[in-house]
Amino acid sequence: MMFLRIPAIFSLALLAFTMLVSATTIITNTVPAPDPTSPAMPASQCPAGQTKCCEALERSNGSVVGVILGLLGVVLEGVETLVGIHCVPIDLLGLGQNDCHNEPVCCSGQDFSGLVTIACVPIKVNL
Repeated sequence: MMFLRIPAIFSLALLAFTMLVSATTIITNTVPAPDPTSPAMPASQCPAGQTKCCEALERSNGSVVGVILGLLGVVLEGVETLVGIHCVPIDLLGLGQNDCHNEPVCCSGQDFSGLVTIACVPIKVNL
């Protein structure tokens, strides 16, 4: 009788995993990617809590971002935007760690646990 439960439990776990992996999040983006030649936005124009430091900043149609978003089950609809990769918040008030040696950005879109952050724009931060 014990051996009959193992395949049932395995099947249930496999079904749950399949449902989790196949879940898709559709995000409609309205923030277009800035022109690469445009200057960075001043950090003072970024709303509180949206200033981040990212290891990289890529276009949403780029191959690296496409793979990461695909693995997360995220589909971006709308205009092409910039996506921050591996982002952490920046404290502009000087109360915490302010080192950003990579890409300081202002992100108004959804954040997927810091792995990727949607709708980012480069900012100029004087740290």
